[in-house]
Amino acid sequence: MGEKEIIERTQKEPATVPSLRADLSALGVAPGMTLIVHSSLSSLGWVSGGAQAVVLALENVLTPAGTLVMPTHSGALSDPANWQNPPVPELWWETIRQTMPAFDADLTPTRHMGAIPECFRKQTDVLRSSHPQMSFAAWGARAAVITSNHTLEFGLGEGSPLAHIYELEGWVLLLGVGHSNNTSLHLAEYRAGYPGKRVMVCGAPLMLEDRRQWVEYPDIDVDSDDFHIIGEEFGKDTGLVRSGPVACATALLMPQRPLVDYAIRWITRNRLGPPLKDELP
Repeated sequence: MGEKEIIERTQKEPATVPSLRADLSALGVAPGMTLIVHSSLSSLGWVSGGAQAVVLALENVLTPAGTLVMPTHSGALSDPANWQNPPVPELWWETIRQTMPAFDADLTPTRHMGAIPECFRKQTDVLRSSHPQMSFAAWGARAAVITSNHTLEFGLGEGSPLAHIYELEGWVLLLGVGHSNNTSLHLAEYRAGYPGKRVMVCGAPLMLEDRRQWVEYPDIDVDSDDFHIIGEEFGKDTGLVRSGPVACATALLMPQRPLVDYAIRWITRNRLGPPLKDELP
């Protein structure tokens, strides 16, 4: 959506740090929360200060006693043999594997995450986990706990920031996006058992022992196609999803642990496809 269209769909006044802060507080975001945010800047309408204003509003509401987390995934640091949107010629694959710069928490940009996480990750005092594809950035009291020891293998599973947020009884905020963007549901996907769950081999460039190396590691072949159904049914069955306006967007706020626990049961019960090769127990 272009800026002209965003201006035209913005009702009354543009969003500001104070107005965003008021909307977030009315929704239920509170000081001291551990909060993972998935967002769309354009959904908010025209914001005075853009992504920076959204980050500041979130931090103002949470206060330094809270913790703000955002996914800062960099899917381009992956094996080109698996690229589909778009694919690249097979003749390029080995060149890409040999020359792609290694993951750098400060330098590597996000991919398809949006303007807000890309702005957030560059802020002083924001920490970023070390996974080359599935990193998360965090600010606040528990930032170090959430971003530390992010395992290379199974990057959205037990050794991930998502699992740390679960242990801390954190919250999920969907800011103008739906449950298809709700990364916490991947943690449930990792924990659930279902036919067709399989391991794939991933690759990425890393700095190891002061030199760039192409490293391969196992991970789950994830599938978010049913996440919107899981999220909708979670809200209907539990009543734990708070919905309200933030600027021009509809926002959803929910506790992460009950969401993940519900999704584990849902996936186990409803993903009934045929078993595939390398199925996990």
